[in-house]
Amino acid sequence: MYRRLDTQIGELWERLGGLPSPLEAVDIWRGIWFEEAHHSTAIEGNTLALKQVEVLLSEGRAVGDRELKEYLEVRGYADAADWVYRQAITPGQWSAGKVLSLTEIRHVHRVLMAAVWEVAPHPEATQAEGPGSFREHEIHPLPGGMTPVSWPLVPAQLDGWLDDVNRLRPRDPAFSETVADLHARFERIHPFLDGNGRAGRLVLNLSLVRLGYPPAIVYKRQRSEYLRALRRADRDDPGQLGELLTRAVLDNLYRFVVPAIAGPARLVPLAALADERASADALRVAAARGRLQATRGADCHWRSTRTWVDEYLAARYRRTPWRS
Repeated sequence: MYRRLDTQIGELWERLGGLPSPLEAVDIWRGIWFEEAHHSTAIEGNTLALKQVEVLLSEGRAVGDRELKEYLEVRGYADAADWVYRQAITPGQWSAGKVLSLTEIRHVHRVLMAAVWEVAPHPEATQAEGPGSFREHEIHPLPGGMTPVSWPLVPAQLDGWLDDVNRLRPRDPAFSETVADLHARFERIHPFLDGNGRAGRLVLNLSLVRLGYPPAIVYKRQRSEYLRALRRADRDDPGQLGELLTRAVLDNLYRFVVPAIAGPARLVPLAALADERASADALRVAAARGRLQATRGADCHWRSTRTWVDEYLAARYRRTPWRS
């Protein structure tokens, strides 16, 4: 299944011409930025609602009565994600032409954790274990039974991991499975004392964007599925995690990139045209019944245009009788 999703991403990407830069498409990246900062921190227990995150990041205001730590977690993640998006597109000297560098990993963690560390540092941290520095503590087994590697082995393990990351090639038939395995391996290495889950997802997205893909957002409602998939990957079965991450990339393509790049008259998958007025399932039903002008391709997927969907919705609302 996930290899078919890989093919969908590749074919769609060829038609769209690749990922626009953050400078060329601010609105696309802004939407992804809000969603990623909210959901990736929520997976780790942050309780800010999406609307609170949007206000915090767009206006700099802390709405609500949460602990300061929670606002700083989101702010730190958002700052790191913003750096990741720009760095992935225009790396300068940081990456030396590679997919990922050790300097970038440490910088991502430093930006991610610096603000929250000021008010809520890890209680067992030494002076040498701050943001951007590797741990010098053993980690107890995590929920699910995985025990991170012993701390003296972290530098060597991370070097080997980076070698494998830098062998990644887009459109490789095993790309999804390989990316999933690498993501799980990063969490098993657990290079930092705190923030490894968030750092791992940021580093994953730095690699994806640098290879030409949109970032993957794992939603908080997927937390249990995501953690189960990680545990399976720990047992040398990364398939479920590969499919989850591939769907996440495809979802971002449909939700953020396709609607922004495709003009109102361009045929795109119905998932890219869904919004609060009509879900993708509702549009598929309308297309199948002939109420929405659409075309069904050889891949069995329905496609329509923004213009046709707007016309269908306007006609539907006209047909709906007023009820008092």
